Amino acid sequence: MTEPLLVTRDGAVATVTLNRPDSLNSLNVALKEGLAARLTELGADPQVRAVVLTGAGRAFSAGQDLREHADALATSDTPLDTVRRHYNPLVLALAELPKPVVAAVNGTAAGAGAGLALLADFRIGGPSTKFLMAFANVGLAADTGISWSLPRLVGHARATELLMLAEPVSAAQAYQLGLLTRLTDDDARVLPEAMALATRLAAGPTVAYGQIKRELAGDGLAAALEREAQAQETCGDTADHRDATAAFLSKQRPTFQGR
Repeated sequence: MTEPLLVTRDGAVATVTLNRPDSLNSLNVALKEGLAARLTELGADPQVRAVVLTGAGRAFSAGQDLREHADALATSDTPLDTVRRHYNPLVLALAELPKPVVAAVNGTAAGAGAGLALLADFRIGGPSTKFLMAFANVGLAADTGISWSLPRLVGHARATELLMLAEPVSAAQAYQLGLLTRLTDDDARVLPEAMALATRLAAGPTVAYGQIKRELAGDGLAAALEREAQAQETCGDTADHRDATAAFLSKQRPTFQGR
């Protein structure tokens, strides 16, 4: 069985690769739990001074594994408890990692996948990089810390537009908006550029970097995560969400009834 997560070391840089390329690195329970655990381990490892986060294959991450989620909708009374049980611990593990994190955003970062990328301290993209705040397309609100991270990057008005209209954001647009820190002219350069930046950061004042991250984060993330969990519980109980999830899996356009 293929490991859903790969971790490699190059000196003081650890590279964490989401490794479900056949599903565009969609986030199932095993990957969410494994990623949170490994990030916690890397944060405590004094030999690791910077982390690169990327995805295997042609996407960074398509977000929540909707096939797994559809099963939860059919079998569980609390299908959206994954927000509190899995996403919120993962967000905190990533956001509170006391070392610089560089996301090599290869291809699409959608939904929760975009959320993970936006929590990195730096985001490197290439021509095929694309962001999609896909939540509303399946009748959900934002999670994975996006209600906290996205307005801080692009402002309230643009965050509202990106979340409600849920339209793809090209690499050039993402760089202009600040979703990407750097934009290469060649997709093949995304990971090497991310590694080069992480190597530079790994040679820097690690403790100071960790304190800078704490200063910039402020006190609002935990409260935002709780609001997201409450919002998803409300949305997850709607006919719109269940119907839109089924439509997505059958490759059809959903029809929303507003309930």
